[in-house]
Amino acid sequence: MAAQALVVDESKIRKAVQSGTPLTITTFTLPHEIEVYIEQVLTIFLRLVDQEKLKDYVVYCVQELAVNAKKANTKRVYFTERGLDLSSPADYKEGMAHFKDDTLNNIGHYLQLQKEKGLYIKLVLQIKRNIIHIETRNNVAVTRTELIRIHDKLARSRQYNSLEDALSQVLDDSEGAGLGLVILVLMLKKMGLDEDCFDILGTERETIARILIPLDQTRVENLSLLSATIVNNINSLPQFPENVMRVQKLVADPNSDMASIAREISMDPALTADLLKIVNSAQYMLAKKVENIFGAVKMVGIRGLGNLLYSYGTQKILGDDTVDKKQLWEHSYRTAFYAYNLVKNFKKDRNLLDDAYVGGILHDMGKIVFSNVHPDLLDKIKKFCTEKGLPPSTFEDLSAGMNHAEIGALIAEKWNFPEGLVEAIRYHHDPTSASAENKDMIETIYLANMFCEYENGNVTFDQFDPSALDNFGILSKVQMDSLLERFSLGFKRESQL
Repeated sequence: MAAQALVVDESKIRKAVQSGTPLTITTFTLPHEIEVYIEQVLTIFLRLVDQEKLKDYVVYCVQELAVNAKKANTKRVYFTERGLDLSSPADYKEGMAHFKDDTLNNIGHYLQLQKEKGLYIKLVLQIKRNIIHIETRNNVAVTRTELIRIHDKLARSRQYNSLEDALSQVLDDSEGAGLGLVILVLMLKKMGLDEDCFDILGTERETIARILIPLDQTRVENLSLLSATIVNNINSLPQFPENVMRVQKLVADPNSDMASIAREISMDPALTADLLKIVNSAQYMLAKKVENIFGAVKMVGIRGLGNLLYSYGTQKILGDDTVDKKQLWEHSYRTAFYAYNLVKNFKKDRNLLDDAYVGGILHDMGKIVFSNVHPDLLDKIKKFCTEKGLPPSTFEDLSAGMNHAEIGALIAEKWNFPEGLVEAIRYHHDPTSASAENKDMIETIYLANMFCEYENGNVTFDQFDPSALDNFGILSKVQMDSLLERFSLGFKRESQL
């Protein structure tokens, strides 16, 4: 990594904390300057989430896991060079007999081999649903034998209550990881974390060591209390417009037919004009313009019309009368367009097509709601913070976007949005928390939103969730860049129509 890349950018760390996007640091050889850089990033990250007191413990744990990941990568190139099979018990025993001495005596050679093979060590930091996720990842699949050995060491490590207890035992350190893991587990205990907060697991492509640290309970309660207060006090956000609710009621009635729904819409000239405009816009990419509302309802379908009404009603209520709101809606439209095209290219599911588009439009509703807050309400909220003794940073974090997914979901629940749409708004930064039923929809919106952030230079390819990329068959940065270029040109073309 170039020297200038090691300068810590606190604004990027703050943005990641407030938006819930992951921070990643990737290295191939883990030189000393990268270890120093990791410590600096962790220090700032923990300070921003009021957990600076955990710094020494967390830094030790991360460095231990990163070194173990590097050793696992070294093991791969060492075994390959010697023509040994890691999955063979006999070869494993033979290789490990000389692994430590051989690699320590010629470490530069083996680190160079790791770099040439693209074997990385990656640190990932992210806030998900008020829990700090800290992961070290390396792109080799852990063998069953290795996983058994690791979990055996972890099980034994959890028996010790102090370092003295551990040192009094004979530890197997043939791979240099025994004592380190014992100390790591003791560090976790000192942080008040139980054994469920740490695990090492393997996928087909990566070995992942994960530490979960709940945010300070007071901070979580403050954020939740203030979020609920904002939602409950936004009286300027009424229920949906009456004309939209009438049509929604018909759409929800299984006995309604397209003709009766079209007739109800036609009785409202403004709604008719707006819906025709939307149906003839980029979302549906029609070969021929639809001229009447019956044709529009037929084209969109009952499910599509229901989704369209959620989107239309929200935009009518929240408006786009400021520069900030215009920019937020622009991002939402782009996200929706990308989500629609992801489904169209990879899933070919009409219901998902409709759901993902409206989810894309509404995913940042929490931010738009906050930008809609009247100055009088802002004063009221600030006064509430003072009365409750909430630190100023709580309000600052919310106004900068922290908890916006939860605020948006609370508003969506207030407006009786369907469960899938509420979930899409709540988890658009955290697709791993999605229910199985809505997984495809939420991963679509997550990827579409990340595409936008990637375009703007706010995230890099290695910050994308690998399982979401796998779900769409996106296997490389080159493939994603090509896909995004087509989507971006398509959005630009449609926006000019």
